[in-house]
Amino acid sequence: MLKIGLTGGIGSGKSTVAKIFETLGVPVYNADEEAKKMMNSDEELKASLINNFGAETYKDGLLDRKYLAAIVFNDDHKLELLNLLIHPATIRDASEWIKKQNSPYVIKEAALLFEAGAADMLDLVIGVSAPHELRIKRVMNRDGVSREEVLKRMRSQLDDEVKMKRCDFVITNDEKSLIIPQVLSLHSQFISKTVK
Repeated sequence: MLKIGLTGGIGSGKSTVAKIFETLGVPVYNADEEAKKMMNSDEELKASLINNFGAETYKDGLLDRKYLAAIVFNDDHKLELLNLLIHPATIRDASEWIKKQNSPYVIKEAALLFEAGAADMLDLVIGVSAPHELRIKRVMNRDGVSREEVLKRMRSQLDDEVKMKRCDFVITNDEKSLIIPQVLSLHSQFISKTVK
């Protein structure tokens, strides 16, 4: 079974690409979504977060995402600490999930695939690329945040150009190139690699 990573900067549209793969019947592990769940369900992780970011990190037992975001997106060291706490947990969880799959290939979708060191455990990586300004506009519309807020988040990720150079395949999501044909082309390549 091929293990394929799917990554891209914030607002690149990697979740849209992941949904297309899911529609084709490919199992997709969404590391960002799973991390959010684990921050509310994994007692060890919760204790670490409270220990490092304060009791206010949780309100009525649930993660206060705004509180945590305000801390980590304004302090690189705090962001690095948060990632050091979360990445090992999601990497472990993804490995367990992959073992349970029965498919020619699986996809692990993660914004910080390279930053977390998770790409080393995968066979191939797909990057989703979109123009800088378009990404900013998408995130502002999606999350209802300011341009400055989006730029702060972008700065916390590996530069998009650097990230795409490290990928084996790049899907262009610039609202001019159709993404479904790009996904279908990769899908057939991956299936043919796994057919003996």
